[in-house]
Amino acid sequence: MTIKVLYAEDELFLGKIVKESLESRGFTVAMESDGDLVLKKFREFEPDICVLDIMLPHRNGFEIAEDIRAVNDDTPIIFLTAKTQTEDVVKGFKTGANDYIRKPFSMEELIVRIEYALRINKSNNSESLPDVLGIGKYEFNLHRQILRIGNDEKKLSYRETELLKYLWQNRNNIIDRREILNAIWGNDSFFNSRSLDVYVTKLRGLLKADQSVEILTIKGVGYRFLTA
Repeated sequence: MTIKVLYAEDELFLGKIVKESLESRGFTVAMESDGDLVLKKFREFEPDICVLDIMLPHRNGFEIAEDIRAVNDDTPIIFLTAKTQTEDVVKGFKTGANDYIRKPFSMEELIVRIEYALRINKSNNSESLPDVLGIGKYEFNLHRQILRIGNDEKKLSYRETELLKYLWQNRNNIIDRREILNAIWGNDSFFNSRSLDVYVTKLRGLLKADQSVEILTIKGVGYRFLTA
């Protein structure tokens, strides 16, 4: 089956090269250069994966990713950017990105990242899960991305939802740190590792009302998610 790629890029010369290179390798590509029009094209094209430049006119890649996540939780998103600051990387993942590639990049790297993100996404969606998971005293609504205990509700980001779901799926087992990074972020780079630390800290804060629920750090290995 042909893989459909939505590609947002305002550098038209680069965009033409990338689009033609992907198409020569069997991908079907819809390209858009105006940030305001990307969500409309997403709805019309129904891509398997999105490749978004961050610096787009009218609406940047971070905002577009949030728009896409508001209507679709599953389609993988890869950011392309010349930005190199750690906070930009973390912000990208907080808006729901699956991967982050710095410019300049090779087509081989982009294709490998696309294929890997799709493979991980398929694996993550292969297990049929109920809409609401019980985590100790908490109710975790996957579809609405809401964690509830009593009358207290917290809205989770896409990345927080994916990480908590993955921890729940592997509950009470030791999970290798690299396994988590590859499953949720697509690779175990230093920047992704820093992002994982941020998200684990956030989840611990969200789950602190029930002492039977813990995310234990297994030094030098990874984590163990304990829940009754």
